[in-house]
Amino acid sequence: MWINSSTVPWTGSYDLRESMFVLGGGFVATLLIFIVIGVLGGLASGLFGVGGGLVFVPLLVMFQKMNLHQAIGTSIAIVVPTALMSTWRHASAGQVDWKAAVLITLFAIVGAWAGSGLSLQMDAGSLRRFYAVFLLFVAVRLFFQK
Repeated sequence: MWINSSTVPWTGSYDLRESMFVLGGGFVATLLIFIVIGVLGGLASGLFGVGGGLVFVPLLVMFQKMNLHQAIGTSIAIVVPTALMSTWRHASAGQVDWKAAVLITLFAIVGAWAGSGLSLQMDAGSLRRFYAVFLLFVAVRLFFQK
């Protein structure tokens, strides 16, 4: 069975061959890039609790030449399983406050719905600048925090 826009949960067309050969290095080179992006994002998720998105989005844009909207959507799809794995490991060590997690999740779902809608309405240039300012703010705040 061929995969087309009527058989997948998203709309529009997607050519995997186009994605796999973005850098012109062929399947193996692209696969290696995906492996590096996956390992770095997974490490960031487990180590810093960032869900990997802070790593996945810039790497997908830089090395896979995805537009920012597609990189964000792809990152979100990747983050779900990596966050589950990281949660399981931290919960096994007794390092999850489940009451806080459930309460915050209820409101984070609303924020995610609103944020994704806003993101999809923004042009890629404005979204890129907003994302860069956000990353810079987080980096400076973490650097100077006692």
